[in-house]
Amino acid sequence: MRSAIAASALLLVLTAASPAAAAANAATAIIVKDQTSLRAEPRVSAQQQALLWQGEMVEVRGERMDYLQVYDHRRERGGFVHASLARQVRLTAEEAPELLAIVRFLRDASGAEGLGIGLTMAYIQAVPAEVLRGEAGIEALEALGTFADRLAQRASSGVPLTRTAEAALAAHLDVAARYGVRFTNHERGGRMQICYEGDAFRRVLELRSNNVQRAHAVLALTRHECVDPALGPLERRRVDEARAEVLDNVTASALPDYLKNRVLMRRASVWASLAYQRTRAGGEGADTAANLALAELAAVDKSELTDGDLAEYNDAAMRVSASRWAAAAAPASKSARRLKIITEPGQPGETCIALVDAKGDAERPLARRCTYGIVWTSSATVNREGNALALAVQPLDAWREIWVFRRQADAWTVRVLPPAASAPQLGYAEFAGWVPGWTRMLVAREVRSDGKFRRSFEVMRLDTLAVARQAADPDKIDLFQRWQDASWRGQTLSLR
Repeated sequence: MRSAIAASALLLVLTAASPAAAAANAATAIIVKDQTSLRAEPRVSAQQQALLWQGEMVEVRGERMDYLQVYDHRRERGGFVHASLARQVRLTAEEAPELLAIVRFLRDASGAEGLGIGLTMAYIQAVPAEVLRGEAGIEALEALGTFADRLAQRASSGVPLTRTAEAALAAHLDVAARYGVRFTNHERGGRMQICYEGDAFRRVLELRSNNVQRAHAVLALTRHECVDPALGPLERRRVDEARAEVLDNVTASALPDYLKNRVLMRRASVWASLAYQRTRAGGEGADTAANLALAELAAVDKSELTDGDLAEYNDAAMRVSASRWAAAAAPASKSARRLKIITEPGQPGETCIALVDAKGDAERPLARRCTYGIVWTSSATVNREGNALALAVQPLDAWREIWVFRRQADAWTVRVLPPAASAPQLGYAEFAGWVPGWTRMLVAREVRSDGKFRRSFEVMRLDTLAVARQAADPDKIDLFQRWQDASWRGQTLSLR
């Protein structure tokens, strides 16, 4: 009996084999090598009818010499393929265990995603519904999701490919799509991001899967790069709320340490994004989200981070740092009596910042500037001389800047210090202290730009925001040792 899950929920329609052939339990074959020639006669010199790709399924109608006589229903064309380039299968429960064994072998074989998808689909077609809902069926569904997810990552890697490799990748995506595996795509960072839609992984979560399988599923379903950057604020918040809910489907404490770390890092990143989104929507629940982000990141066991997870850990820390001001209000500045920040609405969606003196006259501010980002007023800090103020402003969920208000002669200026001079991607700049009597400010910055991570501790000139000194370790800068702000040191994640 054909599985109801395979037919309806997953849209697993094996278009390469006809319904009549499947019903009659006719032999089928799965192509195992790319660019397999479908020839008019069983000879290498015969005319090529078409090129077949790994994972495609054809109906076997006979054998001649060392060739299989096949019919390709998608192309509506018959011909011959060499027997060594195709594996004959029968979609029966008796043959299903052997198919699953091959799927297990291919599961972690990069480059064999098309073949893996074809064999997994054959297995799903072969077993009854009750088997597909059991351990073996869940394993097959997880493998299907793994093949599709890895294929999407290959297509989005940005690695330069030869013309042959590009053709093979496009063909594998086409093979997967013909089996009902769906992909989404959007532009990110000037290139196309392709993502697996995730139906197989959602089925894994609905069934009685084990905790490791559930962890693999939730990690695949909550990738940051698969969130469309063109989403509006309301849609983006709904997506992040859904991602947080998906991540609750796994018990992190019961996982192996390396996998537990991955779940914790993903949760921290998602909750940090939610802290930003909730603040934009009015603030309800933003502090809860920010505190959850900090707690999840703090629970990561750094000694169990794999080499490949270090980048993910740094990225999670930057995302959490960008939104950490939502966790709690900072103590009032000792210089608040001299200078303070007042915010008021500007254009729709805009917040205008006014710097006022002790009189607090917003009608005649010392300086004024507007932003579409979040203004963390509790971050405002004034230097001892009362001629400079630093303020955290977050224009994006994973990008936070320092706005520096400074008096020069009788006028006040506002300058923006971003995490880096590049286009906003992932990072934050953070006030770390004032240097008394000098026109200097201490800053910590972390950023991932063009795929590279950089962390630096810097002494900044207030007049130009030029870097006077910098180091990867704050202990190597004497001014950092003497004048770093105590509250910064107690809250920052840059010293992790």
